Amino acid sequence: MTKYDEQFKLSVVQSYESGERGYKSVAQRYGLAHVIVERWVAAYRQHGLPGLRKKFSHYSAEFKLSVLRRMQQEELSATQAVALFDIRGGAGVVMNWQRRYHEQGLAGIQPKPRGRPKKMTESPKPTDARPAEVRSREELEEEVQYLRAEVAYLKKLRGLASVQRASCAEKAQVVLELRQGHTLTRLLKAANLSRSTFYYQMKAQQAEDPHVGLKARIRAVYERHKGRYGYRRITAALRQTGEAVNHKKVQRLMLVLGLKSLVRPKKYRSYRGQQARVPNVLARQFQAQRPNQKWVTDVTEFNVRGEKLYLSPVLDLYNGEIVSYTMQQRQHFSLVGSMLKKALAKLSCEEAPLLHSDQGWQYQMVAYQRQLAARGLTQSMSRKGNCLDNAAMESFFGTLKSEFFYLNRFESIEQLQAGIRQYIHYYNHDRIKIKLKGLSPVQYRIQALAT
Repeated sequence: MTKYDEQFKLSVVQSYESGERGYKSVAQRYGLAHVIVERWVAAYRQHGLPGLRKKFSHYSAEFKLSVLRRMQQEELSATQAVALFDIRGGAGVVMNWQRRYHEQGLAGIQPKPRGRPKKMTESPKPTDARPAEVRSREELEEEVQYLRAEVAYLKKLRGLASVQRASCAEKAQVVLELRQGHTLTRLLKAANLSRSTFYYQMKAQQAEDPHVGLKARIRAVYERHKGRYGYRRITAALRQTGEAVNHKKVQRLMLVLGLKSLVRPKKYRSYRGQQARVPNVLARQFQAQRPNQKWVTDVTEFNVRGEKLYLSPVLDLYNGEIVSYTMQQRQHFSLVGSMLKKALAKLSCEEAPLLHSDQGWQYQMVAYQRQLAARGLTQSMSRKGNCLDNAAMESFFGTLKSEFFYLNRFESIEQLQAGIRQYIHYYNHDRIKIKLKGLSPVQYRIQALAT
């Protein structure tokens, strides 16, 4: 029978007492029988919160008789008696008292001894009670061999918390380990285990897990990407190797293995601001039809032991690839200027992408805008204070920090810089994206250019 705690019962009662639902509606909502809801509501109305608490339900014959007499005198129903006397078990318990009292009198409602009834006959002892002079040599030898098997079995089982609570599987395992030195019949007798149960447990223990190989491959992908992949990306990675696997199975097996993405969810908070002097040409159109058509950029900050490091990358909206980046410990214009020079060097003469940023002071400098104009790039800026206008870049920063920065500890800025370089290379070449058909940004770009 399902056990319900006091808080659950109280929420059910309050749901009914609110007046919005009836007994059946409340019962259907919580997955209960409506008679249970009626009983809880009646107990709460009669006794308050104590009526919903767990209670010792071993009633004496005198108490049962007083309940039955009260029911007869006041013509109460069994349900009313249950609520009035706070009887656990429902109306069926009281009706059972009535039936037995009418059939057997006071003896019928006497409480029965608790626990399992004792057996009428004791099981035969493993040793023969006859004197040693009467028994033959073979009988004595058999007794000695059995006692040796019993001692060996109990020694093996001593490592368990309690010999009495040992499961059939544990007993069968001990018997299996001792079969080389003792006969199976003696060991099963010592373990009080039937032969059929022993063979069943052996078959169950030797049965192979049909998903052993898949579990190993899931764990390998998870560890290779240092816990950054959830079940969707792991599914995509397995499918890249030609394995047809459903994402629900991967999710279920990861739950069994205790594997979960270490990346925390990313949230955005913004408010609507005024239009900047440089217009928002991008207008949140984060899709691009070809490489080097739309770029986004921004600056983010890291802090290691009180020292700061600033990262300025450029991201291609076509495939999410980091085109170029620079890192410095101070926010000079050279941080953005060097990044822009590296990015422009990768363009052909015909390419002139749209470059979007926020309203940072670096992007409003004449030197920055002059470099864009010299190459024919169109500048775009987010509205004031509206980070969602540059959500693609903010998303990359969130991914970088969730998958790399927050999962590691750094002793110096130099160690952090080296780690960021490794992660960006991993992000571009190895980290797959579902929206890129399970490919990494570089793989997606190469495949698109080849077609």
